[in-house]
Amino acid sequence: MADDGPEIVTFGCRLNMVESEVVRSLAAQGAEKGVVIVNTCAVTAEATRQARQAIRRIAREKPEARIVVTGCAAQIDPKTFGDMPEVAHVLGNAEKTIAKSWDHFTSRENVGAIAEVRRGNAPAPLLSALEGHTRAFLAVQNGCDHCCTFCVIPRGRGPSRSVAEDEVLAQARRFVETGHKELVLTGVDLTSWGGDLAGAPKLGRLVRLLLRELPKLPRLRLSSIDCIEADDDLTAAFADDERLTPYLHLSLQSGDDLILKRMKRRHSRAQAVDFCAGLRDKRPDMAFGADLIAGFPTEDDEAAARSLALVEDCGLAFLHVFPFSARPGTPAARMKPVPSALIKARAAHLRAQGDRALARHLAQQVGRRVQILAERGGMGRAADFTPAKTPGVEPGRLFKADVIGCSGGSLDLNLS
Repeated sequence: MADDGPEIVTFGCRLNMVESEVVRSLAAQGAEKGVVIVNTCAVTAEATRQARQAIRRIAREKPEARIVVTGCAAQIDPKTFGDMPEVAHVLGNAEKTIAKSWDHFTSRENVGAIAEVRRGNAPAPLLSALEGHTRAFLAVQNGCDHCCTFCVIPRGRGPSRSVAEDEVLAQARRFVETGHKELVLTGVDLTSWGGDLAGAPKLGRLVRLLLRELPKLPRLRLSSIDCIEADDDLTAAFADDERLTPYLHLSLQSGDDLILKRMKRRHSRAQAVDFCAGLRDKRPDMAFGADLIAGFPTEDDEAAARSLALVEDCGLAFLHVFPFSARPGTPAARMKPVPSALIKARAAHLRAQGDRALARHLAQQVGRRVQILAERGGMGRAADFTPAKTPGVEPGRLFKADVIGCSGGSLDLNLS
């Protein structure tokens, strides 16, 4: 349990982690003592199952605790969590970041209709710092207006909402002034930032604003983006300012055009490959990661092979592989399923391909001099997100070192 607030168990995305820090602060000021908060994720059935399992474990270990459940899974299915005898209160995704929600719990469930949330009548996504003075995460966008056939997140997060430029810049200035060496822009659908603001500015404009107005900021990083939404100003910024870190995590999901259409994704395979090649032309040290789904309904062997080949064709170094998990109420749940054993096998093949790609990427760094930001636990990250061992280095220190080898999925550095 943290000394500065109630215990909170977080599942899911980086945005959830950011919001958990805000929730911890609000609950510390308003909630009664003995509250344990579970901030859930709904991206897969497994994530929801793990949250329920955690709730039961907490109740066994701390029978006196009052368990409050929030997050996407709680927003989408409040009754399931509200019916659990271990749960004292269920709080919606919009409600969890409102201070008065934590003053006192007047009902078992406080979950509003998040589909009706708009920028004018709900708090903007919140900005918060994590990991001490190592890096700060700025949640500049929330929600999603797209309707991918496998995804329930719009039901958990509501429509896309953006934080205004002046608010983002003001918070970013504070982080730089307090010694943060890296700022990470994050959101549910980051590249949709600005679409609901006056003039509909693009993400590239926000990135250039931060780089221009924060000359003492060593690093600006982007979290997961949708390649088809990346504007020209954004891609040009990678070439124009090396402080914009040369790494992007892409929401690709498949390497097969028919499967992409059935997913209702808005990019083609060729567009993903061209995006990576074009950006690498602008910034040769660019590295890429990606989300890929194994065993989407109707996926045959040829389609699965095209996803495997995408790792090489896009030059991916970091993979997040998700075995397909049917979410109730989504169009994909009504499509012809792939047998579960085949899903598992295809996920294993993708992960093995990812391991080979990472090993190749690590080997290519040997002999280079890289800039590292040290984190906790004796590890750090290069600008291109490559992990590196930093034993004995103070967290938050930004330094350059020679890469002398690689082992255990990370770089070995000359720290002498």
